[in-house]
Amino acid sequence: MIPLLDLRKQTLPIRSEIDAVIKKVVDNCNFVFGKEIEDFEIQAAQYSGAKFALGVSNGTDALRLGLLASGIESGDRVICPAFTYYATAGAIASIGARPVFADIDPRTYNISPESLEKILKNNKKVKAVIPVHLYGQCADMDEIMRLGAKYKLKVIEDTAQAFGAEFRGKKAGTIGDCSGVSFFPGKNLGAFGDAGMLLTNNKKIFEKARVLHNQGNIEKYFHTELGFNHRLDTLQAAVLSVKIKHLDNWNELRQKNAAYYNQKLKGLAVVTPFVPAYTTHIYHQYTLRSNSGNKGIIEHLRDKGVDSRVYYPLPLHLQKCFSYLGYKKGAFPEAEKASRQVFSIPVHPDLTREELDYICVSIKEYLNA
Repeated sequence: MIPLLDLRKQTLPIRSEIDAVIKKVVDNCNFVFGKEIEDFEIQAAQYSGAKFALGVSNGTDALRLGLLASGIESGDRVICPAFTYYATAGAIASIGARPVFADIDPRTYNISPESLEKILKNNKKVKAVIPVHLYGQCADMDEIMRLGAKYKLKVIEDTAQAFGAEFRGKKAGTIGDCSGVSFFPGKNLGAFGDAGMLLTNNKKIFEKARVLHNQGNIEKYFHTELGFNHRLDTLQAAVLSVKIKHLDNWNELRQKNAAYYNQKLKGLAVVTPFVPAYTTHIYHQYTLRSNSGNKGIIEHLRDKGVDSRVYYPLPLHLQKCFSYLGYKKGAFPEAEKASRQVFSIPVHPDLTREELDYICVSIKEYLNA
């Protein structure tokens, strides 16, 4: 099987660097709040251009902290796209706020500004929006920020899949009020377990999140807030501090692989990724679209030894856990259509030219091209 991501191949060339930083953490036994966390936060802030970076337990908790630190409260409405991973809406619901779904742009799969504004005109209780930078490219942040200002919304970017992508020269996650980043092992920059980060240029948001992420205290045993245990582990910070130095190279290799696919699959009965001029794409996923549906071609590719999956097979408004919101099938036609038609293929940095060609040939076989 050609996997969607080969972590063994990724780790092998940098194994000695990683072993060294892990050994240092083990030798020092600073497993919580070790110096490596602050060092990585500085690295991430410098890399992204954000004024503040806070290492946290995972990407979901980063969004949760971002919402709370931005003043979102129980009962508030928060808009996010219907076509994304559960964690975006799950973070909203976890603080007692109410997810409000919007449809997507059928070309980028990111939140549709038109759908967003239509909702805002009819829902005065909305206090925030979470645009998701899906698959590795930025949502239309010009329009989202315009609507945020017009309707007095907090904008919390979900940068789980796009850390390193750029919107008009600015790194994803540094445009809104704050953002949540995931360093889940499968991400372009992945830890050796769960890890995440809150990015912001707002000192008040940063300070609030910093208190909340550590049990509501700055001074040990003196708690000023009802906080959480959302801390980043020292071991994960140490691993990430090594891997972040390689991120741009890995993203460039993903982009080269995507460009090769675009060339080889041109003119076939599949839709290759559309990248607007305002954003770069770091291809966390290389996602194709088949108007005849995704099930058959996924089965064919897997039979051929090529890992292929749907991100995401059921839109959030149709998930059982969100049935209390009252949405019905047909509410967001573009999200529902995408779930039936998109499929992702391997694009990771360690693919060989032979593997890329084999994947393309396998797709052509299914399409009789």
